[in-house]
Amino acid sequence: MISNIAKRYARAFFEIAEEEKMLEKYYDELRQFSSVVSQNQSLKEFLANPIFEQDNKKQVLEQIISRMKLSPMTVNFLKLLIDKRRMDVLADIESCYRQMMDEALKKLRVTVKTAFPLSADMLNYVTSALERMTGKQVDVTVETDQNLLGGIVIGVGDTLYDGSIKSQLNNMRNLLGEAR
Repeated sequence: MISNIAKRYARAFFEIAEEEKMLEKYYDELRQFSSVVSQNQSLKEFLANPIFEQDNKKQVLEQIISRMKLSPMTVNFLKLLIDKRRMDVLADIESCYRQMMDEALKKLRVTVKTAFPLSADMLNYVTSALERMTGKQVDVTVETDQNLLGGIVIGVGDTLYDGSIKSQLNNMRNLLGEAR
């Protein structure tokens, strides 16, 4: 559940990015920084903890961003989050920004699970079929799950299309169980 605070900050950053036609660039920078923070639990706790001085947090932020190639706009946005004590909602801001960006760019993120790796031809076929079906540009993430036995499971937003053999066998088992 994304908080209203995270939505407001994401909306503000998104509007600036949209104005400057830098939607994807700013998102990539935000994601890159958010990833660094989420991978380091002590850093995450330090930046979110109100006990520590804001100046100390800014010094740490400066050290981190000096190693990254971030635009001045993203750096200023991250400093604002520290000033306003909102670094604890950084992951939510990133998620909300991504949703707004995907909607603006008519992009859809799709997860495809298969029992075996997909060939390039099959991946292209699935991608183009999903693009025709949704009318949006599709960004496909493929995951391999041997538990499926065969077939494919496609997750589009909150909808799951399950064409796996495992699911079909379970359905048959349930039908046979009811027939007794």
